[in-house]
Amino acid sequence: MKISRRGLGQGVAAAAGGLALGGIGAGPVMAQRSANTLRVAFRDAVPNIDPYFNSQRTGIIIAHQAMDGLVHRDPDTFRNVPALATEWAWQGNNAIDFKIRPGVKFHDGSDFGPDDVVYTMNTIAELGGRLSTPGNYAWIEGAEKLDANTVRIKMKRPTPAALDYLAMVTPIWPKAYRERVGPDGFSRMPISTGPYRFTRVDVSNGVEYERFDGYYQGGPKGRPAIQRITARYLSDAATELTELLAQRVDWIWNMNPDNIANVNRLPFLQALQQETMRVGYLGMDAAGRTGAGNPMTHLKVRQAIFHAIDRQAMAEKLVTGGARVPPAPCYPSQFGCNGDVAVQYEFNPAKARQLLAEAGFPNGFDVELTSYVQPRQWSEAVQNYLQAVGIRARLNLMQVAAQIQRSQRGELALAMGSWGSFSINDVSAFLPQWFAGGNEDYARDQMVIDLVNEGGSSSDEAVRKRAYDAAIKRITEMAYFVPLHTYVSTYAFQRQLEFKAYADELPRFYLARWR
Repeated sequence: MKISRRGLGQGVAAAAGGLALGGIGAGPVMAQRSANTLRVAFRDAVPNIDPYFNSQRTGIIIAHQAMDGLVHRDPDTFRNVPALATEWAWQGNNAIDFKIRPGVKFHDGSDFGPDDVVYTMNTIAELGGRLSTPGNYAWIEGAEKLDANTVRIKMKRPTPAALDYLAMVTPIWPKAYRERVGPDGFSRMPISTGPYRFTRVDVSNGVEYERFDGYYQGGPKGRPAIQRITARYLSDAATELTELLAQRVDWIWNMNPDNIANVNRLPFLQALQQETMRVGYLGMDAAGRTGAGNPMTHLKVRQAIFHAIDRQAMAEKLVTGGARVPPAPCYPSQFGCNGDVAVQYEFNPAKARQLLAEAGFPNGFDVELTSYVQPRQWSEAVQNYLQAVGIRARLNLMQVAAQIQRSQRGELALAMGSWGSFSINDVSAFLPQWFAGGNEDYARDQMVIDLVNEGGSSSDEAVRKRAYDAAIKRITEMAYFVPLHTYVSTYAFQRQLEFKAYADELPRFYLARWR
C-alpha cells in the first residue's frame, strides 16, 4: 500500500487543504505589534492549568510561561541552570540540598522562600496517585528546611534524572496563597514566580497573561519583550489556520505539513519545522481491560497490527520534516532507550493477514480506534492500513483530555496518541507511563513492571541499562505498544514575530519579540 503526503482517506479539511494566496488574510498585516500583545492558539482546552493536574503538552506550555522551579533547563544546551535555587549539592544518592534564591516575589507580591518549597514537595508526595502523572514524582519522599535558605529534598530511591524532573515538571506553589484559596481556587487563578502572570483563566476558551515586572533579577527566563499574551483554545486545525490567515491569531503550531509551502509564500507569514522528543504511538489492550472477547489480548493480533502499518512511509510522507520510526517504545536519545534489543516488525500486510487467521480471525474483526491526533489523516492512515488486512477500525476522534480520561478508566481497546516525556532525556520519563502498573498500563505484565521499577530505582547506570534493555525486549516481543514515528512540530506565525523553536517541544513566548 502506498501513501502520499496527503495521506489515505479523505484528504485534508477544506480550510487546511485549500490554502490560497488571495482572499482571506491577504491584506495588510494587522499583527498586534503596536499593542505589544501576542495572540496564540492551541487546539485542545486544558481543564486544569495547574501542571500537577494535567498531562497535556498544552498545559505544560501554558504553565511554563508563568511558573518556575528550583532549576531551569537551558533550551540550547539542555544543561540545568539555577532558577529559584542558586546552587545545589547531592547528599549521597538519595537527597539534594538546595540554596534558595533570596529576594524572589510571587505574582501577588508576597515573598518566596524555603517554606514554599517544603510545602510543594511534601504536598505532591502526599498526593501521589492523585496527580495526573504520578511517575514524574514517585521518587520524591519529601523535603525539610535545614536553615533559613537551605532545603533538602529527600528521595525514596536513587533518581539520576531528579534535576531534570525538577526543571521540567516541578514548579513551586505559593504556600500561603494556595492554602488560602484551596486547590480549586488555585487552579482557577494560579500564581507563581515566572516572567508572566495570569490575568484570566477560562477552562473553555483560554488564558491571558501580562508581563510580571517583578520577575527576579538573574532569572533564567529573562524579562519578556512582549507585554501581554492571549492564548485561545480553538476546535481544530482548519479553524486555527483560518484565524492565522485572517490575522486574528499570530502563532499556531502542529499545522498540517502540507500547508508549509503555501504559508511561506504569503508575505506576512512564515512556517518552520523542528523534530521533537515526542513519539506517536498505537496502544493495544493486551491485558483485556476493556472486557472479554477483546482481540487485542491475542499476541498474534498485536503482531499483525505491527506488520500492517507502514510506519516508515507515515514518517516520511505524512509527518515529514525528518521524522523517524523509533525502534523501541521511547525516544532514541533517552538514556535506556536501546533499540538494538527490541524486536523489529517489518511492513508486511500478507504476514499480518496470516497472523490474524492463526489467531482465529480469518475474516478480521471490528474495533474502536480512538485518537486525538491531528492532522486527522495520520489517524486515517492507520485506520486504512488496518482495514487493508481485515481489521475494521471505527475511528473516533476525540479531544486530548477526553481520551486521557477514557484511557485512565481502562476503556480503550486500540488508542492512537503521542507522548513527549515532558522533554526529559531519560527513559524513566517514558516507560513508567505505560508499563509500571498505572492507570494507563494496558499490558499489566508483572515482569515488565518489575524491570521498569528496577531501572528507575538505581543510580548505577549498568544496572539501569540491564533492566531497561530487558523491559524493552519483553515489551516488543509481546507487541504491547507500537511506536509509530517521532513528531516534528510545525509552527506558523506572523513574520513580524521573532520566534525560535526548540527540540524539547516547549515554545518559550517569554523569549519572543516583535521585530
